[in-house]
Amino acid sequence: MAKELTTRQEDYSQWYNDLVIKGGLADYSAVRGCMVIKPYGFALWEKMRDQLDKMFKDTGHVNAYFPLFIPKSFLSKEAAHVEGFAKECAVVTHYRLMNDPNGKGIIVDPDAKLEEELIVRPTSETIIWHTYRDWIQSYRDLPLLINQWANVVRWEMRTRLFLRTAEFLWQEGHTAHATKEEAIEETERMLGVYADFVETYMAVPVIRGVKTPNERFAGAEDTYCIEALMQDGKALQAGTSHFLGQNFAKAFDVQFLTKENKQEYVWATSWGVSTRLIGALIMAHSDDNGLVMPPKIAPLQAVIVPIYKGEESKPVIDAKAKEILNQLKAAGVSVKYDESDNRPGWKFAEHELKGVPVRIALGLRDIENGVVEIARRDTKEKNSVPVDGIANTVVRLLDEIQQNMFDKALAFRTSHTTEANSWDEFVKLLDEKGGFIAAHWDGTPETEDAIKEKTKATIRCIPLNNKKEAGTCILTGKPSQERVLFARAY
Repeated sequence: MAKELTTRQEDYSQWYNDLVIKGGLADYSAVRGCMVIKPYGFALWEKMRDQLDKMFKDTGHVNAYFPLFIPKSFLSKEAAHVEGFAKECAVVTHYRLMNDPNGKGIIVDPDAKLEEELIVRPTSETIIWHTYRDWIQSYRDLPLLINQWANVVRWEMRTRLFLRTAEFLWQEGHTAHATKEEAIEETERMLGVYADFVETYMAVPVIRGVKTPNERFAGAEDTYCIEALMQDGKALQAGTSHFLGQNFAKAFDVQFLTKENKQEYVWATSWGVSTRLIGALIMAHSDDNGLVMPPKIAPLQAVIVPIYKGEESKPVIDAKAKEILNQLKAAGVSVKYDESDNRPGWKFAEHELKGVPVRIALGLRDIENGVVEIARRDTKEKNSVPVDGIANTVVRLLDEIQQNMFDKALAFRTSHTTEANSWDEFVKLLDEKGGFIAAHWDGTPETEDAIKEKTKATIRCIPLNNKKEAGTCILTGKPSQERVLFARAY
């Protein structure tokens, strides 16, 4: 089965699509630009969602749910916001269909036009801040720390499964605070939660930084981000956290009575990650034989494959396999005993394709010798280990795999982060090596746009705690006080 995959060297884009489709994560939909998330892919998303949800709640946030539809007038209340999303909005104009009196099928009922058109949410700041106006009256109502798990629609023309689809799943946090300082602290805290999750659970190293004004979220005063590097040398924005200032509070007149009995506008944040994280996981870790899943969020951490030798061996092997199965489950390992009728070789290839971190093979001779064969997905190493203490062995191995995957991805990023000190060097690095390029920029949006137009490279972020360093812009030669990170990106 693995031989059916396109290799990364042949066609990286097709390799990625092969893994998504043949690895059972998602499929194309009848609706252009949308996808069907299959059970295996959704199980992966559930693992991500459940861990993130715990981390949100551990930091004091609670979940709620807001409407899918937003009155069109809401978007126009925040000018930068509507400008940023206008081209991506799906609009509902009518609320009913009818049979065509001319016999041409189903048509929109012309008498069912909405008094006000509705936007299918591309994000929820406007509908949420309209609601917060009724919820926030006093300093006692603050901070308001709310998250929602939802779907959103952004009418993308150039789509790719998980990375960019017209509809996708995500979470969006929306918080309200009494002071600017509290809101900024919240913005930075949630960036830290995202970074911790992606590095600790997805085994993907990230760079924390802030976006340039050109790249900020529409309506934000500052956008913080985590940037990851994929195996083809392109960057991927893995999560964002926005300091919104008082922009949305003023647009929707959300004020509170302070302890000093004064009316003030609240301070806001929003932050989100999406099913795009699945795309990041695939491209950061997988190989030419299939997916490679980090144990901490793998839908299945281990699989036991029986190697029968005649029908008489089946009861003996099944009994021992189920004994091991129960031991692993008791140790908290997500494990499956693959009793399907497929041949062992087919099962090996299938579980390799799906990225199961640990495979345990068990035959009669293994039972006689008191061992099992363990294969790890990340390095493809195989070893015979004693069946006694198998649960502890697997738990230790899962930890080793998790750390090894992070270390490998970090080493790749380190070797693909390079300084450029001239325009020619910058262009050569982009074309021949890729990765993150640390270079000087004169700080103007005009230069940023010009670099993007000439090379398709963007400023991914200005790293937090960036080292100050006098230099000259790679394009204009004007003075610069620090390097920023450029890359071509998804």
